[in-house]
Amino acid sequence: MRAFTFSTYKTPLREVDIPEPIMGEHDVLVQVQAAGVNQLDEKIRIGEFKQILPYELPLTLGHDVAGTVLRVGAAVRGFRPGDEVYARPRDHRIGTFAERIAIDEADVAPKPSSISMEEAGSLPLVALTAWQALVEIGNVQRGQKVLIHAGSGGVGSIAIQLAKHLGAEVATTVSASNAAFARELGADHTIDHRNEDFEQLLSGYDFVLDSLGGENLEKSLRILGPGGIAVGISGPPTPDFARNAGLNPVLRLAIAGLSGKVRKQAKRLGVDYRFLFMRASGEQLREISALIERGALKPVVGRVFPFAETVRALESLRDGGIRGKAVISNR
Repeated sequence: MRAFTFSTYKTPLREVDIPEPIMGEHDVLVQVQAAGVNQLDEKIRIGEFKQILPYELPLTLGHDVAGTVLRVGAAVRGFRPGDEVYARPRDHRIGTFAERIAIDEADVAPKPSSISMEEAGSLPLVALTAWQALVEIGNVQRGQKVLIHAGSGGVGSIAIQLAKHLGAEVATTVSASNAAFARELGADHTIDHRNEDFEQLLSGYDFVLDSLGGENLEKSLRILGPGGIAVGISGPPTPDFARNAGLNPVLRLAIAGLSGKVRKQAKRLGVDYRFLFMRASGEQLREISALIERGALKPVVGRVFPFAETVRALESLRDGGIRGKAVISNR
């Protein structure tokens, strides 16, 4: 079957012919009809995560899928051929930039009926990231103040909507040209990241979702009130993450060093910093689907590429300028 893979880090994707997926008894075989494109795909391709997320190469990229079930394993009870589904396949089983993929049943959920395949294919990774940050870690409550960085991007555009659904007062950093768009998503306050300093404008916040790291994260810690939480999805990773991921002692020590400055700053300020490397969850996708069907969340698809242009779709992440998600369609 056709797939887009890379053989060595930092080399471009290329279209190749690979074997059909091998199915386990708990797997569903999905015909890929749409696949979201994520920054995680690009970071894996350039080797940024090769220490904490080692893959054997060559590797087929792709962390989002929407499509139709073709076959199910002997132990599968929740799906049958013909079902329309969406998923974020778990780590070490990615590969949605292909015509078909076998996915553990636990990672899969029925596709929301009210949205298209392309819209569904845009959602799993970013929606799960937003859910795990705001609901699981942040426990965001009505009336709290939440800052979402990069509000016009894939994660940000969903996180704004989810935070608003949870009853929060939402601020976001965007370009001036995307301010009206962010307000349409539910943002109460928009900060022009090119010409305004959010640290000078915001204070006493309860939660920050940071997708940029570095100085942006350090400033984010300073706008939190006592007991506030900053969740970083770009890093630096923390010792808790390294321990839960089962990394070896040498890597754990290195990761402790990488995040030491930020963790000390957070402790000094009386706030909390958490690193989130989202995980697959069909159960959480079902909860997200319920919000979509009620109209509380809507996918944001900025551009759709045909399957043959998968390489260009991944390159579009470096070009920027796409609101929400870029999606690959193979219908």
